[in-house]
Amino acid sequence: MTPSTIAIDGPAASGKSTIGFYLAQHLNYLYLDTGVLYRAATWAVQDRRIDVGDEAAVTSLVEDLVFDVVPPTVDDGRQCTVRVNGVDVSWEIRSPRVESAVSPVSAYPGVRASLTERMRTIARNGHVVMVGRDIGTVVIPDADLKLYVTASAEARASRRLLELQAKGKTLTYEQVLAGIRERDHIDSHRKAAPLRPADDAILFDTTTLSMEAMFSAVETLVAGCRTGNLHKERTYGTV
Repeated sequence: MTPSTIAIDGPAASGKSTIGFYLAQHLNYLYLDTGVLYRAATWAVQDRRIDVGDEAAVTSLVEDLVFDVVPPTVDDGRQCTVRVNGVDVSWEIRSPRVESAVSPVSAYPGVRASLTERMRTIARNGHVVMVGRDIGTVVIPDADLKLYVTASAEARASRRLLELQAKGKTLTYEQVLAGIRERDHIDSHRKAAPLRPADDAILFDTTTLSMEAMFSAVETLVAGCRTGNLHKERTYGTV
């Protein structure tokens, strides 16, 4: 049968969101980039001028917040609308200020526990493509299909730089690369749910693998799930 829950993990700018959104549209499933919840939580911490380093205060705030993630309500290029206590923060959570603080906020065990339960509630309804950094290992380890998407830090920095330049940002490649590497280190070394591929995840390296090739591969994987003949290939690209 068609996989009802699809988990996609990987580091920043690896292409996991692109393939996740594509799959959700292809299957007519809910698309949930779980990073928006951590970004929304970080935005709320900063909006209330709470010290990002105060774990207890950050965790207490996040536990009391009401998050709402729905399909786009405004035709302005967003993939979804994100609200915190009713306030639309869909674009605010993409700011460099939020970007610089999201890793430490998301590393707190209490924050992860609170948001993980909200993600699981969504997953129980099925027909969802969920993208993040611990979806297949922690949030929904029983997902019907798990993918892990990665790429070299240099390739990811180049992609992120292009995204930022398109938005009028003036960061240098070296600054973006440093940020990518710092984010990777924090995500892979945190005590709570460190970034790693699930043991049964299918691996994709998009350093040189095109999005078109990846789209074709995941369509084959989904078709294999439907027929009970999951493709034996466990890695794609240069993993």
